Amino acid sequence: MSLPPSRIPLHELYSLLKPVTIDRSSSAAVFHNWGRTFTCTPSSVFRPETEYQLELILELAHREGKSVRAVGVGHSPSDLACTSGYMVQMHQLDKIIEVNSEKGYVHAQGGITLQHLHAVLEARGLAMINLGSISDQTLAGMLTTATHGTGADHKVLSTHVQAMRLLLADGTKVTCSQDRRPDLFLATLCGLGSTGFILDIRMEVSPAFRLREVQETFKFDDVIDRLDTVAHSAEFVRLWWWPQASDIRVSAMSKTPELKRPLRSWLWHSLIGYHVIQFLLFLGLFMPGLNIWIGRFSSWLVRDKTLSIDDSLKVFNIDCKYRQYTVEWAVPYSLAQSCLRELRDWFDSEFADPHGLRPHCCLEIRFSAADDIWLSPSYGQKTCWIGIVQYKPYGFNVPYRALFERFERIMTCYRGRPHWAKTHGLRPDALFGLYPRFESFRELLCAIDPEGVFRNEYVSRHIFGASDARFGERVFKARP
Repeated sequence: MSLPPSRIPLHELYSLLKPVTIDRSSSAAVFHNWGRTFTCTPSSVFRPETEYQLELILELAHREGKSVRAVGVGHSPSDLACTSGYMVQMHQLDKIIEVNSEKGYVHAQGGITLQHLHAVLEARGLAMINLGSISDQTLAGMLTTATHGTGADHKVLSTHVQAMRLLLADGTKVTCSQDRRPDLFLATLCGLGSTGFILDIRMEVSPAFRLREVQETFKFDDVIDRLDTVAHSAEFVRLWWWPQASDIRVSAMSKTPELKRPLRSWLWHSLIGYHVIQFLLFLGLFMPGLNIWIGRFSSWLVRDKTLSIDDSLKVFNIDCKYRQYTVEWAVPYSLAQSCLRELRDWFDSEFADPHGLRPHCCLEIRFSAADDIWLSPSYGQKTCWIGIVQYKPYGFNVPYRALFERFERIMTCYRGRPHWAKTHGLRPDALFGLYPRFESFRELLCAIDPEGVFRNEYVSRHIFGASDARFGERVFKARP
């Protein structure tokens, strides 16, 4: 039987953890997020394979005065996963514990990737109820950032969680749900990794289903003038808006028993849609005015009405194409039309200015229903999500800060709440007014983790208002 970590001498802790400690000379000792927009060199990087090793890491952090940060795939386009303390890579803790087809749930460790989970569910004739645009993330990462899909009557994906088990800062393991420690449960469902290590999760799933997706392009006013009708025209609706062309591509997805009719064009998805567009965006680095034409060209390429039928996963998920800078905000659904019209007016003014800002391609617009998760951007309100991207062709950096700052300024005017996995400039003074349970969240963190073991720079900055240079928004940028 293993000794309690508190009774193990320090030198033995190091010895026990050596097999799961990344050598400092290894490239794996440096963390980069997927978009290569943030990077950090933690004081130590661990890849635990057992819960006991997690307990040992936590004990070592207490003794050495370090913070700990759990990380999954690292797809978040912010510094949410970055740390100067201990980084704990969770992807070895990825076991399926139970799949219950009769009761419609799956029980798995938090480090499992969604791709792995999809394969397991598909083999049992099951699927996740809804999905975001990508599956390159862990189950715990999806949960702790309140990842969303789309569907005006569908809540964020964290609401599908029925229960979870955590390792808290004091070394205790607890199970929480709506009935057991509900405050801890609702805080952790969008807890930014700050409530403890998420050990395992029981989540509701559904019988596998296919989606019939109809895509059609309309002019901006034709969609926005009847936005509520469009958003409810199918169970799942998402929009892609090319402001350069004043076009909106409507994707309406409904469940269907029909046979598969996948839609894929090598010309669009490989040659033109990937390689040619990337080359044009590269040219746009030197000729910014070209980006307006690229947006119009991209919209023109997909102008035809299309129909496809495929498994839900293959319709929900999309190709993110290239590494990118991106931000996304959630505005109250009731204000979405006004917000989108103001964004349109702003873009038009930029395009009319020879020296104006030049966004890349399209913005993505999605919808979600209200929920009761403390830090969910959809807490207490039906939501319209608006995301903007600046691609990095061939990995080159591109101008984005002025564009995103102007975009954020408009979002805040419409009581926008930022997607927690993406960059934003809000601090506690602003977040207090946006999240009715924000102070409850902070009080809970102080109660379960008084030493701040699970606080990294992001959490310290945005949740607790740390303001010195060590916690700056660009502390993990290659170029401050």
